[in-house]
Amino acid sequence: MEGRVTGTAAAEDGNEIGVVENRHLNRFELKLADDAIAAAYYRIDGNRLVLIHTEVPSEYSGQGIATRLATEVFEQIRASGRKAVLRCPFMVHFYSKHPEYSDIVDG
Repeated sequence: MEGRVTGTAAAEDGNEIGVVENRHLNRFELKLADDAIAAAYYRIDGNRLVLIHTEVPSEYSGQGIATRLATEVFEQIRASGRKAVLRCPFMVHFYSKHPEYSDIVDG
């Protein structure tokens, strides 16, 4: 489907959860139960994605959803050859624990 790019992240139970880049809404989406989604929002700056906000529904708090989302976001950005600019506090925190993504972080 045009405007969507998919990837996968492994859930704790071994099932794969698909992360989709919804380019029309400038966000990466992770589908949860009951039509809920976790999302990482961005704005485009040339070949860079400025990650501005990560949102997980409160009922999913503390389950590692944001970390799984962030992992797949960083992997998809790397695979696409783009760079990430971190303006979202959660993404800054995630990156501080995962310096292996230094090749794609640009500010």
